[in-house]
Amino acid sequence: MVISTKMLEYMERSSWIRKMFEEGARLKAIHGADKVCDFSLGNPNVYPPDKLHEELVNIAMESTGPSHAYMPNAGYPEVRERIAEYVSKEQDINLTENHIIMTCGAAGGINIVLKAILNPGDEVVTPAPFFVEYGFYVENHGGILKTVPTNQDFSLNLEAVEKAISERTKAVILNSPNNPTGQVYDDESLRELAKILNAKSSELNHPVYLIADEPYRKIVYDGVRVPSILNIYPHSFVVTSFSKDLCLPGERIGYVVVNPEIYDLEKVTNALILANRILGFVNAPAMMQKLVARLQGVSVDPEVYKNKRDKLLKILSDIGYECTTPRGAFYLFPKSPVPDDVKFVRLLQEELVLVVPGSGFGGPGHFRVAYCVDDDTIARSYDGFLKAYKKAKV
Repeated sequence: MVISTKMLEYMERSSWIRKMFEEGARLKAIHGADKVCDFSLGNPNVYPPDKLHEELVNIAMESTGPSHAYMPNAGYPEVRERIAEYVSKEQDINLTENHIIMTCGAAGGINIVLKAILNPGDEVVTPAPFFVEYGFYVENHGGILKTVPTNQDFSLNLEAVEKAISERTKAVILNSPNNPTGQVYDDESLRELAKILNAKSSELNHPVYLIADEPYRKIVYDGVRVPSILNIYPHSFVVTSFSKDLCLPGERIGYVVVNPEIYDLEKVTNALILANRILGFVNAPAMMQKLVARLQGVSVDPEVYKNKRDKLLKILSDIGYECTTPRGAFYLFPKSPVPDDVKFVRLLQEELVLVVPGSGFGGPGHFRVAYCVDDDTIARSYDGFLKAYKKAKV
């Protein structure tokens, strides 16, 4: 066998997102980019804020000596201090640089948390629909991902979460604002979840950790507020990146916040720092660390995405699609007009509209539309969505 059987298995069930993105490239080569409406990948089309470019130039001009050398595996102390100061004010909690670990994006952050806390066979619970890579991340570290259903509007089904927690459960992962649904879990449901996790932690005699995956925290609409997990549950981590709010997905820069009240704080933090090194990340990119330290509180204007959301929602609702209005992120998750969401996605593909089947996110019967695209793509998509809908209804 040339490659591992595990990788062969992974390749068979690899992300629908990437498959559709690659199909988009193929169709664009055949028909022209202006003929294809590609909603497959959550790749921000909005330019980063002007201040980002200004500070990047400043850093490049200032860089002398060992500017690109190794630093502590947790990241530059002064960078972590600035982030701790900002998050402390944002989420009304007292943090220091010792509670921050700089990472290679949120993906790197989730992986170092799971490396630090999981033993082989440990379970991680997450609500579905969920970000498709969670399964791979958990398996990377010998764990087992258990998914639980959400309510009809994709809000938390607390009863389902409670039933899923067993003696092998080590953590719950929440992604809010959520990819693929755009749902934001409210304060009341999170506080009820915290009660459940506190009770289970006492019953099991070990912490059941809560991992909040929050790269879309600043992209919310209509006055919605993302509650602070750090203020709600002590045994918690917040993992985030600057991929979405600063439009830097290719730079792979993010961080983990460790709750100051977490059990055995020093040991947990040291495990995360070691995991950062031995997983091969070593440290987050040096120049990007310096850049984001100067951009705390800076982000893209979420109203830009809200306008895109509203335009696309109107197109879909006028045609007859059913869709819960997302409260954050930049995805719609409409119901498929037919039960087989993969079949319907192929009908859309025939009309040169590229979306991702909901099955890939644990949400069969739906499809995901990433509306972080230019307004012209949204306007042009009407005919394709209409024709596919009519085909499905025949």
